[in-house]
Amino acid sequence: MEINHLSIGMTAPDFTAVTTFGPLKMSDFKGRWVVLFSHPGDFTPVCTSEFLAFAQNAPEFDKLNANLVGLSIDSNPSHLAWVNSIYLNTGVQVPFPVIADRSGDIARLYGMLAPDVSTTQTVRNVFFIDPKQIIRAILIYPLTNGRCISEILRLLQALQTTDEFNVVTPACWQPGEPAMVPAPATYEQLVERESNPTGEGLECKDWYWCYKSIE
Repeated sequence: MEINHLSIGMTAPDFTAVTTFGPLKMSDFKGRWVVLFSHPGDFTPVCTSEFLAFAQNAPEFDKLNANLVGLSIDSNPSHLAWVNSIYLNTGVQVPFPVIADRSGDIARLYGMLAPDVSTTQTVRNVFFIDPKQIIRAILIYPLTNGRCISEILRLLQALQTTDEFNVVTPACWQPGEPAMVPAPATYEQLVERESNPTGEGLECKDWYWCYKSIE
């Protein structure tokens, strides 16, 4: 089975798909962020909990100029019945499209299948695709364990903060906290930073280890 292997920095492959919201192309989303995520199958407990969590947090993604797009190797009628079941059982509507990928072509294009685990179900991939259609981050979870939506939101905000302020973010960074700046690349830059770190608005522990407020 031929499976594509995408990596960070690559252009997200375009495709045309049938979804619960009608026909869709990846290129339709140029100018917005996309969080494309796969799930193993409809009418399964972990996937249902994830879709409910994504749906409940959809307004937060929208505020961040991001579209949620789901995918599994199930039919469109199955997707429609499942999202309707979620609504009937919880009162929560799924406000984003779910791609029907019965042929598995899109799953293979995006490397969503792990043949050593399953050739008939996608694992739990998350692709963060920026407004220029560049893949900025990829998360992969196993079939057995659900994703934490707050972490997906946090990483999306971190990526956007990096772009806006030309900074990097430390471990466990949360929006509103100080970010970090890249270490100097030359000795001249090192000396300049050590001589006047506050001039750059930095708070430094050492020449390579500096924080910057972005409020």
